[in-house]
Amino acid sequence: MDNKKNNKENFWSMLSLAWELGYLIALPLVIFALTGRFLDKYFHTSPWLFLFGILLAIIISVCIVYKKTIKMMK
Repeated sequence: MDNKKNNKENFWSMLSLAWELGYLIALPLVIFALTGRFLDKYFHTSPWLFLFGILLAIIISVCIVYKKTIKMMK
């Protein structure tokens, strides 16, 4: 019975981690891509600020996931 309980706890722990990582990756991407798109329309610089927003979101997401991974490994 103890083994089933551990498996269930591990499953929910992994699901929670996947959910959290999904948000950590998706939120910066959506925020910076939409901001870049808005600024491109405002300054008529399409697609440069949009692409810069996506690049910035990728960099931020990588840093956040890296810090989270290092924290989990300790």
